[in-house]
Amino acid sequence: MNEIICIGSSSKDIFFPVEGGVLFDTPEDLTSQKKMAFELGAKFQAKEIFETPGGCSANVAQGLARLGVKVACYTKIGKDTTGKWIKNELKKEGVDIKLVQIDKKCKSDLSAIIVDKKSKEHLVFFNRDANQKLDLNVKKLVRTKRIFISALNGDWEKHFDDILAVSQKNNIKIIFNPGQRNIQDNPRKIIEMIENSEILVLNKDEAIEILKNTIPEMDSEIKKLNDEKYLIKKLKKYGPKIVVLTDGKNGGWVFKKESILFIKPEISNDEIVDTLGAGDAFSSGFLAGIISNESIENSLRWGVANSLSVIKHYGAKEGLLKKNKIENKIENIKITELNIF
Repeated sequence: MNEIICIGSSSKDIFFPVEGGVLFDTPEDLTSQKKMAFELGAKFQAKEIFETPGGCSANVAQGLARLGVKVACYTKIGKDTTGKWIKNELKKEGVDIKLVQIDKKCKSDLSAIIVDKKSKEHLVFFNRDANQKLDLNVKKLVRTKRIFISALNGDWEKHFDDILAVSQKNNIKIIFNPGQRNIQDNPRKIIEMIENSEILVLNKDEAIEILKNTIPEMDSEIKKLNDEKYLIKKLKKYGPKIVVLTDGKNGGWVFKKESILFIKPEISNDEIVDTLGAGDAFSSGFLAGIISNESIENSLRWGVANSLSVIKHYGAKEGLLKKNKIENKIENIKITELNIF
């Protein structure tokens, strides 16, 4: 029996580190406050490229497996060389691959990631052909204690309903990490999932997007959406036991009883290679801590330590820590307790 099943996408990620991108701030756009631009028609050389496994479900599953958690990945791949490669990568990490679906009628998911070498920021162009066609057999979800739900494609609203039904019937805990497309398509459905989740994990942009589309359209409220404490308090009211909010280099927040725990990563820009995968590494570290009966404080440290290790490499896999390594890295990670009032 697995401790947790991760449901969602898996892919091959191909990284193109380039120079010449222009970053600019757009603070008026709350859900997209920084953008990257390239000259149309120009060519930009990538002196080397990197190929790694990707997709939130696969990333989190691999991170959990490295930290000693019995985990399965419920995802779909094509019957092609890319799919075979994805499956082998999961298997090498000790992830249970019995729930990996193989479909000869579709292509395995593929992502092209443009990384700006100067800022270490990225753009992702992706295809989700396989996971668009994910078939969910709820009977296969019964033998687990927890289900991690990331961005789902295809008939995702029905998938959500089916997962909720099986979780409620079998007392399975839900960990929810909503996808951007799901949030944009039906924010009310996202709220329903949040109400039925034990743990909610999301980044600041996702939190803003959810609340912007569900709270009353009052200027006084909209202006508060850039405040992390406001976001996390608002989301906690929907009912999850634990709410985790991340914002890259700016840190992470966890709601705990009558206070919010805040942690700011300590890393120099020179050490950062790319930030893609940092959120999934954080999720796997934090969840592994919770599953291992660590305190919320230590679980938060596990998440940050895992994330800081991953951003020193291209991709979401290299740099993932094992349990003995992560325990050694959390000693000097400081947490601040914030008063929520």
